[in-house]
Amino acid sequence: MHKDDSPMFPPREDPLPGNGARMSRRGFLEFTGSAALAATGLALAPGRVFPAENAKKIRIGVVGGNFGTQWYWHEHPNCVVTGVTDLRPDRRERLVKTYGCKTVYDSLETMVKQARDIDAVAVFSGAPDHAKHVEMCMARGWHVISAVPACMSLEEAQRMVEAKKRSGMSYMMAETSWYRQGVIYARNLYKAGGFGEMYYSEVEYYHDLGDMQRYVDDKTTRMYEPDGSRSWRWGLPPMLYPTHSTGCLLGVSDERITKVSCLGWRGDSAAYREHPCRDNVYNNPFYSAASMMLTDRGHMCRCNVFWRLVGHGERAQWFGDRASLYMPLDGVHGAVEAIRTQGHRKLDVPRYWKTAEMLPPAMRHDTGHDGSHVFLAAEFINALVDEREPEINLERALAMTVPGIVAHESALRDGEQLEVPRFEA
Repeated sequence: MHKDDSPMFPPREDPLPGNGARMSRRGFLEFTGSAALAATGLALAPGRVFPAENAKKIRIGVVGGNFGTQWYWHEHPNCVVTGVTDLRPDRRERLVKTYGCKTVYDSLETMVKQARDIDAVAVFSGAPDHAKHVEMCMARGWHVISAVPACMSLEEAQRMVEAKKRSGMSYMMAETSWYRQGVIYARNLYKAGGFGEMYYSEVEYYHDLGDMQRYVDDKTTRMYEPDGSRSWRWGLPPMLYPTHSTGCLLGVSDERITKVSCLGWRGDSAAYREHPCRDNVYNNPFYSAASMMLTDRGHMCRCNVFWRLVGHGERAQWFGDRASLYMPLDGVHGAVEAIRTQGHRKLDVPRYWKTAEMLPPAMRHDTGHDGSHVFLAAEFINALVDEREPEINLERALAMTVPGIVAHESALRDGEQLEVPRFEA
């Protein structure tokens, strides 16, 4: 069975500053001073071009009527929604209204048993169910895209690898940081050599839980299921939801995290020590966690996931020996680029969704998580039409997810540095 399908917390608009004008190719070349961009010709593109000449249709089923309604499958000319499901009738109705699909199932299990017109499934169930549901769908012969995180244990990671090998199906993780406009820009700058050696990054996901008493008393919040039982969010270890942070590293340099040391914050006051959320299914004592990670290229990454703070954001800053780049910080500064020979300057990050050729024309509009949703949906469908692996495939998904699993274990061991296993998929 699947429960709540929404992400850890609802998406919040966090637009990068600027007038929305697309930076010209010449302007980008002059700004980065990189001849590599001129050589590649594709460096400004967020992804591979949408296969406009291919008439193939991908029949997709959508699981989860909350976050699952925000993915614009019906706007892609190579995709048709042929089945929807959620455990809750109100959310099933929401899916019907969003996608215009009349074929409704009361559970994913029922869909797996009965559906005969599905090629792929978008799994937006609760985080602890992702791996199980991915395995179930792959065994049925369906390609899968899922919400983050891909899994919540090393054992689940291994089972996902085995499921993919057995089935031959494709998997993609819908990590929004990968296609945030600032991350796309940073990826282009990295590919062009604009950073020089990008040896250090700071990646962070900050989402304050707010009033801690409301956390307990208000049964209408996402901390509870409709029946009043605690949802999977109750007491969730921060580092088991790491990919909004780690996606800002892998989504730029594609390097792998090999070692991690992490510390968690328990809260010193009685209000924190005795708070009911300390009683949780994860046996998690931490409200926030900060880690130092080492990559396979000998580079450093400071990765934070905080649930209790004054602040909010999914952002990063990247440091190289030639240039550094800072994503916006709410109320403090906009996007900034610093180049050794030119100093600091404010940066108007292009709105890639306006003109990106990887997006069908109908999908060239702004969306949640800084415009990333249309890119993720288009990349999954484009990849299936092209019969290739999607950009955020299983290997990359696990490379973003597993370091957080190991980081949580490190925090439980008071910061002991641990090796991060690599899963080939």
